[in-house]
Amino acid sequence: MIVADKKPIEEIIDTVKDFRNILILGCNECVTVCEAGGKKEVGLLASALRMYFLQQGHEVNIGERTLERQCDHEYLEEIRDSIDHYDAVVSIACGVGVQFTAEKYHSKPVYPGVNTLFMGANEARGVWTERCQGCGQCILAVTGSICPVSRCAKRILNGPCGGSTEGKCEINKDVDCAWQLIIDRLKALGRLEEYEAICPLKDWSSDRAGGPRKVVREDLKL
Repeated sequence: MIVADKKPIEEIIDTVKDFRNILILGCNECVTVCEAGGKKEVGLLASALRMYFLQQGHEVNIGERTLERQCDHEYLEEIRDSIDHYDAVVSIACGVGVQFTAEKYHSKPVYPGVNTLFMGANEARGVWTERCQGCGQCILAVTGSICPVSRCAKRILNGPCGGSTEGKCEINKDVDCAWQLIIDRLKALGRLEEYEAICPLKDWSSDRAGGPRKVVREDLKL
């Protein structure tokens, strides 16, 4: 899932302090799971903003709405009849949701309420860790389903590097060396001989290096 973290309330206040009708728009998908932008967080942010404006002596209308998704035309249409009641929107969806909402309602200022971080997994309660960078050419089949692009600090395709020590990355003693994890995994699968194979050069044009990406499925188009 896409993992995000709440922006500091001071930053959000500084962004919207001059508006008098503000919609806080949440998303029921990834940001709800990582407790950064769901219905509960919409309520908390709205309450914090109301308290701030009350203390400042300003009369500000703070609306609350949570959509199923903000990256889908169908769900964004649900606010079509009410969007004009607001001067600005604070979207606490991921960066995709913020941008898609802004594209849909291009005459309305839409501001981010979270920092979008990475695609990751819920490792433990309150702990999310990066697992994928969406590089566009998945090599998990040959690395024991452990991604060196997202989990190796140097993104090395043939590792480990000379900086790892006792299975830990040189950047931080608490970070596992991705290639040590790969070796251990291949060994557990009885496929350690595959480690000897040299991974060919990666086609980085399918990554962000090739510019904004697009997927077109002709079989799904209307």
